[in-house]
Amino acid sequence: MLVTLKEILKEAYKNKYAIAGFNVYGYEDAISVVKASEKLNLPVILMTNVDAINHMPIKILGKMLIEIAEKAKVPVVVHLDHGKTIEVVKKALEAGFSSVMYDGSALPLEENIRNTKAVVDLASKYGASVEGEIGSVGYSDPALNSNASYTDPSEAQLFFEKTGVDALAVAIGTLHRMTEQEAVIQYELLEQIEAMTHVPLVLHGSTGVKDSDLKKLSSKGICKVNIGTAIRMAFGHTMRDEFNKNPLEFDRIKLFKEPMKQVEQVVMHKMRILGGENA
Repeated sequence: MLVTLKEILKEAYKNKYAIAGFNVYGYEDAISVVKASEKLNLPVILMTNVDAINHMPIKILGKMLIEIAEKAKVPVVVHLDHGKTIEVVKKALEAGFSSVMYDGSALPLEENIRNTKAVVDLASKYGASVEGEIGSVGYSDPALNSNASYTDPSEAQLFFEKTGVDALAVAIGTLHRMTEQEAVIQYELLEQIEAMTHVPLVLHGSTGVKDSDLKKLSSKGICKVNIGTAIRMAFGHTMRDEFNKNPLEFDRIKLFKEPMKQVEQVVMHKMRILGGENA
């Protein structure tokens, strides 16, 4: 069933567990994510990032993900990840996304607050949830020229009070697109942020987080954990193996079968770590 982020994070925040959000690029990974969540009977978040909506128009991708969510046996959020402009956020809302993220983390604080509040007001007209970001989670690839900066707890408090977001992404030591579990989590900083905001917190760049840290974080105020690289690696590496084993095969549907199974396995592994009633 299609639900909002606010709906599912309410229980996660209350009961100290985290819900996984997976960045998907099409039918193959999206349906694999939902199948895994159905097997565990846990809610899940299907997310689309800038790369995904540049590859496939947001209206087309949105309709497909919403159809998958509506037919799922578990609660599923369809979420725009890292919307950098109000225009792209509006397109996602018009396409039926039940949740959007406005990422103004690279902007001056007051501008980030002003734009995020505008998105909150806009999303309320569609009955959708809003995630904001304070501090900046950078990228592991230096070629992307993206600066990371830890979240300032006092700025996080001000941001939440002024915007009223349903979830708040914070920077506490992770980077996007990490392929190894090498992130060093700043737990003291996380505790300060949690004490000053009282809102479900979001961890981006979670592929680079050790399993033991993921489990610990899900009991310390982190209610949404974003994962993308882990399932892309599972799909891509398995696809390469399939080509090597079947060099004459050209039917992509046949080649997709094993990668989809591997994505499902990775999703189940991450969801079990994060907890919840049925994990």
